[in-house]
Amino acid sequence: MLRKLVNKILGRKPKEQNDESFWAKGMQQFRKNKLAVWSLRFVKFLIAIALLADFLANEKPIVAKYQGETYFPIFKSYAVDLGLSKWPEELKNAVWQDLEYDWVVRTPVPYSPSNMDQNNDQYASPFDDQNVSSGYWRHWLGTDALGRDVLAGLIHGSRVALMVGIIAMFIATLIGLLLGSLAGYFGDEKMKISRIRLFLNLLFLFLGLFYAFGVRGYALTDSFDSKESSFLWEFLISLIILVGMVIFANLLARPLKAIPFLRKKVRIPIDIIIMRFIDVMLSIPTLLLILAIIAITGPSITVVMVIIGLTRWPAIARLMRGELLRIRSLEYIEAAHALGFSEFRTIMRHAIPNAMGPVMIAIAFGIAAAILIEAFLSFIGAGVPPDQVTWGSQLAEARSNASAWWLAIFPGLMIFFTVTVYNLIGEGLTDAFDPKLRK
Repeated sequence: MLRKLVNKILGRKPKEQNDESFWAKGMQQFRKNKLAVWSLRFVKFLIAIALLADFLANEKPIVAKYQGETYFPIFKSYAVDLGLSKWPEELKNAVWQDLEYDWVVRTPVPYSPSNMDQNNDQYASPFDDQNVSSGYWRHWLGTDALGRDVLAGLIHGSRVALMVGIIAMFIATLIGLLLGSLAGYFGDEKMKISRIRLFLNLLFLFLGLFYAFGVRGYALTDSFDSKESSFLWEFLISLIILVGMVIFANLLARPLKAIPFLRKKVRIPIDIIIMRFIDVMLSIPTLLLILAIIAITGPSITVVMVIIGLTRWPAIARLMRGELLRIRSLEYIEAAHALGFSEFRTIMRHAIPNAMGPVMIAIAFGIAAAILIEAFLSFIGAGVPPDQVTWGSQLAEARSNASAWWLAIFPGLMIFFTVTVYNLIGEGLTDAFDPKLRK
């Protein structure tokens, strides 16, 4: 009985009534939009292709027996890249297509996106006769000027496109949810913090930024000259240092709060601070910022993802702020306060989950925009290194030969369909979670 009473006060539904919850109603409405549902299925299919790209298009076989030994070359390459294994001497510089295997299981497309077919090295058309030994080795969507297979490039390019869209919006969502929740829930009146905690947080935040990105600036810069994974690792170390400094500041503030003067709380106008910060971020043009940084660091997909994520969060923050301004005065939030729940639990368990509808819409549109930005940067040669194949870089090659129509049609269609389906999903979520638009 007590649990039922608490659930009723907090607005929770019992298990047998879960189909009437906010999310259940929203998804039920979303499923009525057939176009959005099929768009979501296309995205799932595209994600599956991106995850399995190495097993769909690769010059290395999936499994093979060579000179009496059984090898799993694709899995082996993963271990070699991670430094966990080494290639045997006879396979270090092997041309995998020319090896004589005892038996072999190849990928559906026997080419990697960087493979150059010397027998079909000048714009082989999908419909022309190709110099191949059998239909299995045919370039079904043609080749570019270097003899690289277009279909293999499309398959592996899906990994780059989705990685940029999803990771960039993941970064933007984390920042947007944090700042938008603080601004909307606390406003300018409700956030109060002790003097010592405020002082130590500001002090150690400055020290954390100095040691994490100032002192380690050379390590971060040098990591650009090696693999992108090295930069990600160095950047992660810097984030750990920064977060560790902030955590230490809050732990140090606890015993010092015993002093009455230091324990006294001061009001922080968090809403106006965050909103002015959002105004500053909205004034920064994303493309120009990316181009300026790439001019210093060189083309890097990591830079593209991080910059897009760091500049796309204001839209999410503003939506979250608007929703929490409405939600914070509802009955179940007041009930949570009456039951003595902490502010952190109230925000995480009750406020944010009920404000995620509009945010999901912004994320869907944001992924589409991030994919389009990456394609544009790759098209002008600024998004990724020259040896990395993406949809945008394939599309750019069509400029040098107008008769190579397949280099414009197939990558262009992939960009068009991917951006369109994400926009359709966003429209479906808008219809599903906006009460004014529900049918």
